[in-house]
Amino acid sequence: MAVDVAPDSYREACPDYKHYSVHPHRPLSEGPLALPYQRPSPYCRTFSSPLVEKVIEDVTSRMRDKDLARIFENAFPNTLDTTIRWHVDGSQGTLKSWRTKTEGKWEGPQSFIVTGDIEAEWLRDSTNQLAQYQGLAKKDKRLEYLILGAINTQSEYVIESPYCNAFQPPPPSHISPTGNGQEDIVHPAFEPSAVFECKYELDSLANFLALGNQFHKNTGSTAFLTPRWYAAVETVMEVLKEQEKSTFDPLTGKFEKNMYTFRRKTTAGTETLSLNGVGNPLNGGTGLIRSAFRPSDDTTILGFFIPANAMMAVELKRTALILKSAGKLDLSEQARLRGEGIEKGIWEHAVVTHKTHGRVFAFEVDGYGSSVLMDDANLPSLLALPLMGFVDAADPVYQNTRKMILAKDGNPYYLQGRDFSGIGGPHIGLSNAWPMSRLVQAMTSSDDEEIMDALLAVRNVSYLGLMHESVNVDLSRAYTRSWFAWANSVFAQTILDVAERKPHLLFGENAAPYTVG
Repeated sequence: MAVDVAPDSYREACPDYKHYSVHPHRPLSEGPLALPYQRPSPYCRTFSSPLVEKVIEDVTSRMRDKDLARIFENAFPNTLDTTIRWHVDGSQGTLKSWRTKTEGKWEGPQSFIVTGDIEAEWLRDSTNQLAQYQGLAKKDKRLEYLILGAINTQSEYVIESPYCNAFQPPPPSHISPTGNGQEDIVHPAFEPSAVFECKYELDSLANFLALGNQFHKNTGSTAFLTPRWYAAVETVMEVLKEQEKSTFDPLTGKFEKNMYTFRRKTTAGTETLSLNGVGNPLNGGTGLIRSAFRPSDDTTILGFFIPANAMMAVELKRTALILKSAGKLDLSEQARLRGEGIEKGIWEHAVVTHKTHGRVFAFEVDGYGSSVLMDDANLPSLLALPLMGFVDAADPVYQNTRKMILAKDGNPYYLQGRDFSGIGGPHIGLSNAWPMSRLVQAMTSSDDEEIMDALLAVRNVSYLGLMHESVNVDLSRAYTRSWFAWANSVFAQTILDVAERKPHLLFGENAAPYTVG
């Protein structure tokens, strides 16, 4: 005799996905690797979309490689399946006409999206976690409101603590905040119940802009253009103005302490800023913007971190167009000019001559002539410059840079081993490369062999049917993080990119392109 059980009762019995993802589950894929099915039970999923399920069926049914298909089946919905900790669609009577900058705090649609195995929302991660659904939002109202909610929630975070990178659950969610276990001294001060970590990363603010820009491009919606979003954009502009300043007064040469300082009690040099929390000196008048930390959450060596500056330049110019169409002409002009100024600064100060590869983009510069030549796996990266829209993939300086950072003699963090090769970074160490770097390599290549080599390399180290943060290049079963939603999203985006640009690689000769939306 069948017994009806309320969905809430099922959810109470759902396992923690942090533990669930560590173990393989059946059915196994039909490919030679027999990869597991890692999606939680439908009752345990944190969000659902019939359109997402349709994309999974459309793509996997056509894919010849059943192991790659299984990873896509697990990875594409992973953000929805596991990381939507709280979402309201604004239907409770809170979505109203907006009149003042302060009106509407935490009102309207809201979405709290965790990075995976850490119960906090990173601005960068959540933007990237949602990117593969942006093209579906116009046809799926629930997805549209989920992403609109994410924009609104990020707006509140930026207004509250624009120098911070990771945030606690919104107060209306009634989800208890968690501590990060660190001892940090940060200025400006932040409220620990609102902020999980306060590392100032320029790309976090660029990703906030990108989330709205992508949403507008794909849906045409202007529902996110509220006084709270405008206030957040103005806050971003204030941070950029503050963080373009020189370490020393240009007239007197006197040291001027930066608005943002960060000190952590740690034995890891990449976890805290030198010189009493300030970091190494930077010159003024470059047009570039300081970033204290990289997207890996490691400190910058030279504070003008070029990938984040490139992303910010692109997103500012895109935001300027939206602001102009909304009649916010002054703010639009500020954004446009700032974006153009950053772009000019990159070409003037961050293009250097490598003894082997010629003119290349530096990873970091200080405006005095010093530069760091390398790349890190985390996005934004130098490898990803075309994906951001900063340069065309055929640009000669980018091509020189690409050759440099994908070679051991050009990039100290390009790691090669018996089981895997790719770009890593100081965040994990000198033995681990990140699958994410190979995925970006595939998306920035037009060469069939290079694309498939990257996809197969990632496939062959994904024993759990999901993307890891990093893998040991000599012992690929030694990995970090079984559940990393951002990396799963990048895998899904890569498969969708190849399905559109190079469908024959996935679906067979003469296959028609597949386009989401």
